[in-house]
Amino acid sequence: MKITTSFFVKAFVLVLISTQAFSQVSNEISPIGKQALPGISQDRIDRIDQMLDETINLNQVPGLVAMIVKDGKIVYHEAKGLADVPSKTAMAKNQIFRIASQSKAITSTAVMILWEEGKIGLDDPISRYIPEFANPQVLTRFSYGDTTYSTRPASREIRIRDLLTHTSGLGYGVIDGNEQMKMIYHKAGIVDLFTTEPVKISNNIKKLAKLPLHHDPGSKYTYSEGLDVMGYLIEIVSGMPFDQFLKTRIFDPLGMDDTGFYLNEAQGERLVTVHRKVNGLWESYPVTFYDPDYPKTGAKTFFSGGAGLSSTAMDYAKFLQMYLNGGTYNGVKILSSTTIKTIMSNQVGDLLGDGGKDYGLAFGLVDQNGVAKGGLGSLGTFDWGGYFNTQYFADPVTKTIGILMKQTQGGTGDQSGWKFRQMVFSAID
Repeated sequence: MKITTSFFVKAFVLVLISTQAFSQVSNEISPIGKQALPGISQDRIDRIDQMLDETINLNQVPGLVAMIVKDGKIVYHEAKGLADVPSKTAMAKNQIFRIASQSKAITSTAVMILWEEGKIGLDDPISRYIPEFANPQVLTRFSYGDTTYSTRPASREIRIRDLLTHTSGLGYGVIDGNEQMKMIYHKAGIVDLFTTEPVKISNNIKKLAKLPLHHDPGSKYTYSEGLDVMGYLIEIVSGMPFDQFLKTRIFDPLGMDDTGFYLNEAQGERLVTVHRKVNGLWESYPVTFYDPDYPKTGAKTFFSGGAGLSSTAMDYAKFLQMYLNGGTYNGVKILSSTTIKTIMSNQVGDLLGDGGKDYGLAFGLVDQNGVAKGGLGSLGTFDWGGYFNTQYFADPVTKTIGILMKQTQGGTGDQSGWKFRQMVFSAID
């Protein structure tokens, strides 16, 4: 990994900002009441509301839930449109969404809890805990005719830090950008995202460990199933099922009562339908390589740390507020503020180029180029999104959280994502 002077400058500035910002936010999210909150324009919040109404009226999405939190106060929380088009069920604020890759930050947080307890090191080889990962191999040749391939030994072992930062060389199967990797993962029977079948992460990860890598660990950024590997690591190190670890160490302490891999019957009734647009009309998304009903049907045995969780806007806001609070929420400390500074430091050097983003141990991070682009937030704003059209961002300088939840697949003409973020930051004084 190439480390340059600019990397150290950015890291130093980010640490300074983190030191000043992460401990100065209201401890628990609460409604704002009827009084205006200093530092944010109500007129501009109204503009956001109008934009989201227009998004629904233009048929760009069937429904959504949006939330804005400033200084720990909810300044905007609205539900619009329909949660299920065929039944004409209206969207509600407490609707549950499949958050897909928004699961990654939660899994990373669980890893860092174990790191704080001295149970793992970030630069430990993963093979120390999952022996199947020993002696990793890099793909060198692939035959499309019979899917056979050749490999060479990787330059070094895969480390936990590599898996957290998508620099391990692992792929992402069916959503991988490399057709060869798609075919290799498919032939091996890798579960890439989620499933209703009676599969467990231990079986999946052990098969994954034997497959070739895109590249040498640490040499490139390749979006991967690394956080699924981390879910299995958590089971091994903690001695607890992954879902129970998240529940007892993160969800219960934060009051994230509607977040988990699978839903009970009452929660299932609040699950938003995944929609796609066909000839201008919305319909339920069909079963493809995954079943959209995975959170409420099937075996309920597979806990995907990279893509499997479902949640609400409120629950996810609590998780982000914990980070803005320096690791504490509702009187419970999840992580130390010094750990959060590490998580929020650029971990990938210049591997992402100068497009405005770095990557830490749990989130994408806005860098100086991102600040200059405008509309992304302050330096160190952290963010990510999910496969089913969900997104979030949190700014440690202005202490602002934005969450926009939708459930769509395929092209819809939706422009609300970038507009929402840009307009939220334009409302901050």
